[in-house]
Order: sequence, then structure tokens, then C-alpha cells
Amino acid sequence: MPKLNLDTIPQANTSDYPSPFNEAVAGRWVRHLAAVAGLTAMGVGHVVLKPGAWSSQRHWHDEEDEFVVMLSGEAVLVDDSGETVVRAGDCLAFPMGAGNGHHLQNRSVVDCSFIAIGAGNMKGTGGYSDIDMTFDGESYFRKDGTPYPTERQR
Repeated sequence: MPKLNLDTIPQANTSDYPSPFNEAVAGRWVRHLAAVAGLTAMGVGHVVLKPGAWSSQRHWHDEEDEFVVMLSGEAVLVDDSGETVVRAGDCLAFPMGAGNGHHLQNRSVVDCSFIAIGAGNMKGTGGYSDIDMTFDGESYFRKDGTPYPTERQR
């Protein structure tokens, strides 16, 4: 059946970011929907950010498009052009290769939720705007190429 019952799909708030970069996303809860739905050419996540949580470190993908649909609450999009408040019904698009570091921060006192979709080479490369970190399909690295002692779970 194409209809997914979110209540039956487990949420996880784990992060494979090396410490201390994982701390900002500790209040992020994700349901990975693509695999449950049998989708193999895109990633889809239902994300809930608790108050104070970030969706990720501010990042970009070289080979993956990202699209976000806000479902509830309010978040602040932080990207290379500044800060923008986004609310339920707002859509965000991040083309692959644009190098526009972005993430969402929940600065409100209630949860917010959104659907995040990624398509393209989801094991590709990218980087982080504000921290000394890049990534490839398997690992995280400092910008000088030195690996962090963790592997990507994606």
C-alpha cells in the first residue's frame, strides 16, 4: 500500500557527526521513509526538531539535490544569504553543486516538522560552511584531508 503510517515507522535521533558537531542535532528526530516505501533513487525523511535543535550542521552537496517541505511549526533557515523564517507550507530547494551551506534551526518553544527529500548521488561529496569538515560517501574529513574517527551512516 502506498500510504505510509508514520506511527509505525520508528524515529531515531542518532547522529554520526564526530563530537562536538553532533551536539547541535541531539534534538533532531528522523523517520527514514524511502526504504520503508521501497524507494531506491531518492532519500526521504520525516524530521522533527525539538526546541533548540538544528537539522544538521550548515552543509551543501556536490551531487545531491535537496528539497524541504515544512509541515508544522516554525524554523529559521540559515544559509549563505542570511536567515529566513520558514513556516508550515513553505518549500525550500537546494540544487546540487551550488555550494550554498544551509540548515534549519528551531528557535521556537514548540516542535517543528518537515519532509526532507534528496535525489542524485546521495553517497557523494560535500562540505560544511562553518566547521572544519567535509564528507564523502563513507567518512568525514577535516578540510586538510585528515579523517575524523567516525564513518557516515547514510
